[in-house]
Amino acid sequence: MDEYEKVYKESIENPRSFWADAAKDIEWYEKWDQVLDESNKPFYRWFTGGKLNTCYNAIDHHIENGRGDQDAIIYDSPVTDTIEKYSFEELKERVSKIAGFLRELGVEKGDTVVIYMPMIPESLMAMLACARIGAVHSVVFGGFASNELAIRVDDAEPDVILSASCGIERDKVIEYKPLLDEAIELAENKPTKCVIKQRPECEGKLIEGRDYDWDELEEEADPADCVSVDANDPLYVLYTSGTTGKPKGVVRDNGGHAVALKWSMRYVYGVEPGDVYWAASDVGWVVGHSYIVYAPLLIGATTVMYEGKPVGTPDPGAFWRVISQHDVDVLFTAPTAIRAIKREDPEAEYFEDYDISGLDSLFLAGERTDPDTYHWASDLLQVPVIDHWWQTETGWPIVGNFRGLKQFPIKPGSATKPMPGYDLQILDPQTGEELPPGETGVIAIKLPLPPGTFITLWNNKEKFKQEYMDPFPGYYFTGDAGFVDEDGYVSIMGRVDNVINVAGHRLSTGSMEEAVAKYPAVAECAVVGINDELKGEVPLGFLVLKSGVDQDHEEIKSEVIQMVRDEVGPIASFKKALIVDKLPKTRSGKTLRGTMKKIADGEEYSVPSTIADEEALDTIEGAIEEEGLGK
Repeated sequence: MDEYEKVYKESIENPRSFWADAAKDIEWYEKWDQVLDESNKPFYRWFTGGKLNTCYNAIDHHIENGRGDQDAIIYDSPVTDTIEKYSFEELKERVSKIAGFLRELGVEKGDTVVIYMPMIPESLMAMLACARIGAVHSVVFGGFASNELAIRVDDAEPDVILSASCGIERDKVIEYKPLLDEAIELAENKPTKCVIKQRPECEGKLIEGRDYDWDELEEEADPADCVSVDANDPLYVLYTSGTTGKPKGVVRDNGGHAVALKWSMRYVYGVEPGDVYWAASDVGWVVGHSYIVYAPLLIGATTVMYEGKPVGTPDPGAFWRVISQHDVDVLFTAPTAIRAIKREDPEAEYFEDYDISGLDSLFLAGERTDPDTYHWASDLLQVPVIDHWWQTETGWPIVGNFRGLKQFPIKPGSATKPMPGYDLQILDPQTGEELPPGETGVIAIKLPLPPGTFITLWNNKEKFKQEYMDPFPGYYFTGDAGFVDEDGYVSIMGRVDNVINVAGHRLSTGSMEEAVAKYPAVAECAVVGINDELKGEVPLGFLVLKSGVDQDHEEIKSEVIQMVRDEVGPIASFKKALIVDKLPKTRSGKTLRGTMKKIADGEEYSVPSTIADEEALDTIEGAIEEEGLGK
């Protein structure tokens, strides 16, 4: 039995002893009474009775162990031409003073604080400051529309909001203060105090009696020490993207979260104290929470905080410049980012300007990594390119490869093996029975979920049960479809609703996208199932071409259709492909396939709150109308 098999087997057969051992790597004020409390299924609890502080583990612990002078944060902002570094000592000084002014504003242990900020160091510091005093933070992506912010404010019910005067998108300044003011107008539960970090690019007008200047408060505040919280006390609430009506607030605990994230840094990402780790995401998303803020600091690594884009700030060499300049050991980003770089610089000419020989590995998540993107990145970087899969709800990977445990041979298109702690099964969507290797079905995790995963939904235990636990009793329903092959490799084929039924045959649109992506002129693509009177559903492809392609569009479409026919088979009935300028995506890089399907089927749809570029929907609508669809 190899190392992975031993560790995985132990985690499934003896989860209590496995996670108790992992928990020794965390500093506890008081040890737990129970490793796993199963008394109130499906509301499992880890390390019941244990007491700790997440901020202490992320900052103070490292200072006490001689790492105070090491860089904790490297802030790199090409949009403001700024690079700043903060040691663990400097980080503690600022975080403790921010925690101090929160206390002076009346924030106590268990209170909620909404953070509505751009990718600046103060965003990370604000999260840690809340953790330091036992407050529950809820980060809302900076620049979200006022009504969406208001919905989240109403659900989280904060008395205090931390914000900034503006964010910067490439060369455009986004004023946050008017959006925040309007959100508070719309909200029923109106916060009484707002703290604004004024940025030189745009100062916000403060409202007397409600708004405070961040710098003034921080300068005058008395530092606050870490408080002891229960392992099961909430650390944060994070609202899932695309929510309408009452949002889904994923609740993360303190104890299980710290244990699982620190374990994952060493064994999944192969990161040790002192390494430089860069998750190219945003603190508004779960990747930002887990792998910009908490996990790197828990392990004692240096985390890179990047305020920019993969292209356009200023060019497609932006990522390579950051890796080279800051000696990045591990990069974690979305396949979308790599596809954007590849589209703008298909021959990787900008890459040649930088030395990234220190890079150990590239991890991709957020959307399935298609084989074409994998091969392009792998050939270019000459390091392991590792697809791994997880969700906002789980907080850390479900399936991946293991730089610190065992590096499995990579199968392009597969996310590799289940993580220790996750008893992953493929279920028949109709019967709920476990399917044999090779058959596509619903991906589910046998309960209990491991530490670090969500423990409930904020103010909505019933929805937690109905949406995630009731569909397949005894399992967590992921909502994703996929299969496990004979070697135990897991392939994620997209959301369950991305498995379409063509004349009684259940087919994955992911496999069709995989075929389309191989066409040389295609930079990225999406395939959705649209209604068909004869066959129930048929696939419709959307193609984005690489920069500089001057090939006849009809020829491209014809050849792509033939490629899918050759690779997936005529049974797929792939007969229509549209060429568009761009695909509509969320800010975290997920393609809005469900919205595209509704447009193609002529159904009413609402623009998702998380959309990155509304013009992309106009492009889709125009192409569909030109094709005579969407009526």
